Amino acid sequence: MRAGMRIMEVEYPVQGEMLAIGSTAPDFALTANDWTIKTLADYAGKVKIISVVPSLDTRVCSAQTHRFNKEASDLGESVVILTVSADLPYAQRRWCGAEGVERVVTLSDHKTMAFSDAYGVHVSDLRICQRACFVVDQNNIVRHAEYIPVIGNEINFEAALAKARELV
Repeated sequence: MRAGMRIMEVEYPVQGEMLAIGSTAPDFALTANDWTIKTLADYAGKVKIISVVPSLDTRVCSAQTHRFNKEASDLGESVVILTVSADLPYAQRRWCGAEGVERVVTLSDHKTMAFSDAYGVHVSDLRICQRACFVVDQNNIVRHAEYIPVIGNEINFEAALAKARELV
């Protein structure tokens, strides 16, 4: 474990190694908000923006997901935006419906936290994900990785979006 995420004045350890640019993205089995299981193969041939949030029901996570939902239509069909959290799929579906979010795919790691371990975002003491953003190309190579050490800070949207556009 590594020190990795700060909430207020407390630093929480994060389980898993950070992904390196140029590495192969680990496969995953995440639960969609309709309870189906999704893997990287479900998004084959697409550029994937993987937006990782602690919980959709928080201000910054909500804003992050809304921003990507807004940007999704400009990115076209060759890019998919996945928002991953440890929220239950029921909560993700309720949140998307209440917030009008339709262009982002929400996926839950609540069952095993295996995605969180593999992507280096598992805040194990709290059983949540550290805020992060990854851009993975059509061949599942990590082309952008950003880990946010303070829970209330935002990701660099422009860097992630620029990398996704560059890969299309």
